[in-house]
Amino acid sequence: MRSVRGMRIASAFVAGGLVLGAAACGEAPKDDNGTGDTGAKKYSACMVTDVGGIDDKSFNTSAWKGLQEAQKANGNIDIKYVASKAEADYEVNLTQYVNQKCDFILAVGGLMGDATSKIAKANPNQQFGIVDSKLPETNVYPMQFDTAQAAFQAGYLAAGMSKSGKVGTYGGLPIPPVTIFMDGFADGVAYYNKTKSKNVQVLGWNKETQKGSFTNDFVKQDEGKKVSDTLVAQGADIIMPVAGGAGLGTTAAAQASGGKYSAIWVDADGCESTPNCSALLTTVVKNIADAVKEAVVKAAGGEKLQATPGFVGTLANNGVSLAPYHEFDSKVPADLKAEVEKIKADIAAGTVTVTSKAQPAK
Repeated sequence: MRSVRGMRIASAFVAGGLVLGAAACGEAPKDDNGTGDTGAKKYSACMVTDVGGIDDKSFNTSAWKGLQEAQKANGNIDIKYVASKAEADYEVNLTQYVNQKCDFILAVGGLMGDATSKIAKANPNQQFGIVDSKLPETNVYPMQFDTAQAAFQAGYLAAGMSKSGKVGTYGGLPIPPVTIFMDGFADGVAYYNKTKSKNVQVLGWNKETQKGSFTNDFVKQDEGKKVSDTLVAQGADIIMPVAGGAGLGTTAAAQASGGKYSAIWVDADGCESTPNCSALLTTVVKNIADAVKEAVVKAAGGEKLQATPGFVGTLANNGVSLAPYHEFDSKVPADLKAEVEKIKADIAAGTVTVTSKAQPAK
């Protein structure tokens, strides 16, 4: 992930001296029970968010839900989190949890790969977990997701629902946890075109060249709206943002458009996590919550987490899925619903193959 760092404007300002500054002005950890008292016999699970924070309605939110569910399943688990405001916070936040002797330290997001690898290598007896990455350190349990599979369904659905014959997608940064969605979406549209002898276009992403539209940000909603406004101006009437909280700029604008265009959300079901359900056709769900819950409950129960193979979410194991259509349920034709469902079965059975350079190794 080192190449990613140069792509963030903020990264240009991360000099050695500013890392210390981040420690001074970083957030204090948040305890779920508000007491800060973990107790001597409690199993402590501590989470470091990526930028975007706990309320990003996306992967950070999903991971925290997983810790909350683990706590419900085992009352002996204490949970807390600290939010990273910038990449410079990653090592600082991970290190403070090592120093606090947390039993399980969860890093949320592939951008945290380098920092997690460094801290895990320096603390080989500490159990870590990471979402959207697989690291060489055996004390880091990876939770990865083949979201291309569910995004393939979403692309097929979007192609079948589009009235303009143009659909769009864009990302936060050109990194594997983002482009995997975009690859699957593009292939799903291509599969629809092949099956139906249609020519629905995908705007914002070219799978072959791996070039497309990006906000270069996972937080700023105005950047998301700016990118999707361009795609809409080019004719797209369904857009799938893969940009964390920045994508909320698109969903809000779609809702305000009065039906001119709609959106497909990613990660957590947008009808449960965003205020824009009426504009959402569906969500490509990355079931981070269940993966995190299972890992923490197992670890708290004394089970040794195996870094290889770790966890890879697929359609077959419900690690990824397509959310219900919610308010679009009556608008999606029954035959299209049946075709999308059959694609799930075909992918799970291996009769339809989904490929992406960003797919996790199984």
